[in-house]
Amino acid sequence: MNQTPLGHARLEIEYAAHNTEVPQPRAYSRTVVNFLEKNRMNEHDDIVRRQLAPQCTLRVAINLSNFLLVSGPGGPLGWRGVAPDVAHAVAQRLGVGLELLPHATPSEIADSAGTGTWTLALIGAEPARARAIAFSPSYAEIEASYLVPPGTPLQSANDVDRPGVRIVAYQGSAYGVWLEANLRHATLLHGQGFAGAFQRFRAGEADALASLKPKLLEDLQAYPQSRILPGSFMTVRQSIGVATANREAAAWLCRFVEEMRASRFVEDLIRKHGIAGLTASAVEAPT
Repeated sequence: MNQTPLGHARLEIEYAAHNTEVPQPRAYSRTVVNFLEKNRMNEHDDIVRRQLAPQCTLRVAINLSNFLLVSGPGGPLGWRGVAPDVAHAVAQRLGVGLELLPHATPSEIADSAGTGTWTLALIGAEPARARAIAFSPSYAEIEASYLVPPGTPLQSANDVDRPGVRIVAYQGSAYGVWLEANLRHATLLHGQGFAGAFQRFRAGEADALASLKPKLLEDLQAYPQSRILPGSFMTVRQSIGVATANREAAAWLCRFVEEMRASRFVEDLIRKHGIAGLTASAVEAPT
């Protein structure tokens, strides 16, 4: 089903297609500056530019519900956070303009894949989404675990998937999609957004609340008698996605993300925005 981005929040930021100026915030290391200043594209990559920016503008879907990646409105890009800065870095490398398309949920982004609504998406990579979206290697990772009420016999994240246990999760989240595919014994319930899932858990409708660890720390403050189980049931791998039909662009983005990892660009962004609970993906060792 086609989903429309938040119209009131739609934002266009235009850059000259051949502008060579690269912002160099003081928070960036020399390695990152070198990454940002790298020559953009060569004539053999024109097909990539046509796939990602057919009108000389990179149209990027960002997920407003992930507060670790999109901190809020403001700043020179209109939206602050790691994800908008990553989108800007891609546009810089391509030498094109940037249009940020805010979406309320990751499922809205995934449902509109291949419709032309966006040409690039910054969401968690999940196999269920890979039918329509080709994902790059991850650029950042977030652990997911469970919050449980007082008196529960559950002692670790590994204990939760058992008969009779009810788990509630944010419907359409990457970890919710993972639970749908991987739970073997427990029953999965859904909530509308973080707040809806927490409300069902607080009302006693579920034995465990599944969420991102940083969000669970917030929920713990709202339900002090509860506790976060040690361990994690999965790691959300934040990636850059394109429509599966754009194979050349997908391959180019894989190389771009590997360069981004090697430069420690995302580590600098995490420090710049003061984000706790988000980890930059490590450089993969050659095989």
